Amino acid sequence: MDYKKSKAPVNTTTRNIMDLCDETGNIYESVAIISKRANQIAAEIKQDLNKKLAEFASYNDSLEEVFENREQIEISRYYEKLPKPSLLATQEFIEGSVYWRDPSKDNQAQ
Repeated sequence: MDYKKSKAPVNTTTRNIMDLCDETGNIYESVAIISKRANQIAAEIKQDLNKKLAEFASYNDSLEEVFENREQIEISRYYEKLPKPSLLATQEFIEGSVYWRDPSKDNQAQ
C-alpha cells in the first residue's frame, strides 16, 4: 500500500472523541482497534523499509569505512515524511476501511 497517497494528516490533529465511538459504541474498543491496526501498519512499513535498504547494504570487514549512499538517504527521508502509523490507522478507521469483529458478541448471538 502506498501510504504517501493516504488522506491522513502528517501532523497531529484534534479530533472529537465521540466521533470515534460511533461504530463501536465504546471509545476504549475503538482505541484498541485503532492501536492494533497501527501496529500492523508499523510492521508493514518497517518491512518495506528494511527490504529497500537491504538492496544497498555493503558488507565490509573494516569498521572504519563509512559509506554514504545517496539512494539510502533518499529512501530514509521518504519514510520519515510519511504520516505516523497511528494517524494512518485513525484515518482508516474514520473512513470505515478497517475490518474488525468482536468474537464475544458473535458467540452471544448464536
